[in-house]
Amino acid sequence: MSPGTHDDEWREDCAPRRVLELFATKWTSMVLHTLHARHAGVARTGVLQRSLPGISKKMLTQTVREMEASGLLSRHVRSTIPPMVEYRLTVLGRRFVEPVELLYAWGRDNADALDQLVPRPSSRRT
Repeated sequence: MSPGTHDDEWREDCAPRRVLELFATKWTSMVLHTLHARHAGVARTGVLQRSLPGISKKMLTQTVREMEASGLLSRHVRSTIPPMVEYRLTVLGRRFVEPVELLYAWGRDNADALDQLVPRPSSRRT
């Protein structure tokens, strides 16, 4: 913290910490990115899962439920047999896509620097 900065600006519920909370789970930003970049903001559950290699059905369900509760996604059920569930980015979700896309583009543009990072012990990167 720099001298003269008010403690209120760094409290636990400040805006920067709430933004970082979005990235606290790896799947939230990936679901936002995938819905936006690959599916024009709308995708059925199975399509979304196939678009996210490595995500389990349980983790996808947990992630989309949290995102729906946060207001980033809306869930739509069509009364077909079997029922068809579709997830859509909300207006708020589309607002969050912008910084996610900037971060993902930065990652693609700086892949060489990212390759130089020493993997964390919990990383799946080899």
